[in-house]
This record gives sequence, structure tokens and C-alpha cells, in this order.
Amino acid sequence: MSNLTESITDFILIGFPGLQDYKNILFGFFLALFLVTCIGNLCILGLVILDQRLHTLMYFFLWNLALLDVLTVTAIIPKLLAVFLEHNTISFATCFVQMYMIISCGATEILLVAAMAYNRYVAVVKPLHYNIIINLKTCIVIAVTVWILGFLIPLITDTMASYLPFCSSNQIMHCFCDYPAVISLACTDVSSHAIGSLCLVLIVVYVPFIFVLWTYLKIITSVIKLKTEGSHKKAFSMCFSHFTPMVNLMVYSLRNEKIKAAAQKYFRIYIILPEKTHPSVRSL
Repeated sequence: MSNLTESITDFILIGFPGLQDYKNILFGFFLALFLVTCIGNLCILGLVILDQRLHTLMYFFLWNLALLDVLTVTAIIPKLLAVFLEHNTISFATCFVQMYMIISCGATEILLVAAMAYNRYVAVVKPLHYNIIINLKTCIVIAVTVWILGFLIPLITDTMASYLPFCSSNQIMHCFCDYPAVISLACTDVSSHAIGSLCLVLIVVYVPFIFVLWTYLKIITSVIKLKTEGSHKKAFSMCFSHFTPMVNLMVYSLRNEKIKAAAQKYFRIYIILPEKTHPSVRSL
């Protein structure tokens, strides 16, 4: 993948300096976090596919978020657990692949959040045109575009970083291959890489962030114009119901009536997710 100085063939992940005495506790914590995150999100992926009631545009986006969560923790935690077991050496190629996956998943999630915000914007501001503007075909195109951009843009910085000469220290003061930590080890001027990375960050992070702020500003403005208190409550409830999974998808899923009903049907999880006494499943 790279044309690196032959004197250094591996990086060493330092992990958490000063916390070596707690490595067993940290290992158990991150192992549990990895298992819970993977199992929980894989369940969400399966339920959305299996249950017809979850074949809606909202759950289509949640499915993508769940997949991104699985990819992110898989890129970080397994190697982190190996570091706790004193296997803290990572090859150049593996380091750059890990760095690429972490950045790409983060970029894709940010773009996906912007897509979800646009979905809410159309639903609240242009409800009569929602089914015309937003349909399954449109969402698939948006999702494919988001994934392509999310994984294509970081490829530029990652590839450029792989060609830097590393000929001095190979110790990464982090628990994974973090981009700033890696390029700081290069024995050459990396100012151009830093500037280029900053430009990409401005594009991938701040442009979607500003877009999300704009959409919700338009949503709030539109809601304020509604005449009834019930309309206000319904519109804000719709917005918040789509904001929660961006913060914590697992907690949102455990509280979501449709996902709980699907879990009861396919996985029979009655103790963790007790079935409601009322027969109807409230729509979001």
C-alpha cells in the first residue's frame, strides 16, 4: 500500500499510558462493549430485514446506522483488545487500513445524519409532497451516494499518508491508528498533509453540520407557524424521534415499540423487552 522506509516495518500502539495496572478491567469493559454493540446492532439489522412493519424509509436509515456501528467497533476494538494482551504491534498496511475504516465510517455517518435531517425536513415542511420527493428509490440513491462519498473522500488522505517516510519513532501514542498520531511520526514536513486534511474535514464535517442546522431551523420555523398545539407537539415529536438514534442507536431501539414487537416475534425476548398489554403498536 505504501512506499515506506524499510528500517521501520511496524507501528507500536501504546494504548492507555498510565493505566497499565487496570488493563484487565479495561479489557473486560471493551470486550463487553464490543459484544453488546455487535450483537445489538446485528439484531437490528436482522429485524429490519425480517419484519415487514419495519420496511419503511425511517428504518432503512436506521439499518444503515446500525451497519456503520458494527463496522466502526470492528475496526477499533479487536486490535484494542490485543493491545491489552500485550500484542501491541501493528503492521503499516493494517494500520492504514484501520485508519481508513475509522475515518470512512465516521464520515459516512455524518453524511447519513444529514440525509436523515433532509428526510425530516421534507416530512415536516413539505408534508403534502413527501411521498413524491422521498421514496424508496430516492433513499437508495441517497444511501449509495453517502456510502460512496464517505469511503471515497478519506481514501485521498489515507493514501497520501501511506507514502510519507517513517524513519524515526514508530510508537503511536494512542490505542488505535489515529490519523494525527500517525502522521506526526513522519520524518518530513507534513504541513501540506495537515492542510489537506483540514480541507477535507471542513467538507465532510462542517458542510453536513451546517446543512443539518439549516434543515432543523426550517423545521422549527415551520412548526411555529402551525396553528394548533397538537400540531406543534406532533411535529416536534417526529423530529426528536429521529434525533435520538443519532445519539444512541441501541437505547433508541430498546425503547422503540415496533422494534420491540419485532424482537418479541422473531427472537422471543420477553424478559428484556416485555410485551405491551395494548394490542396496537404506536407509530412514530
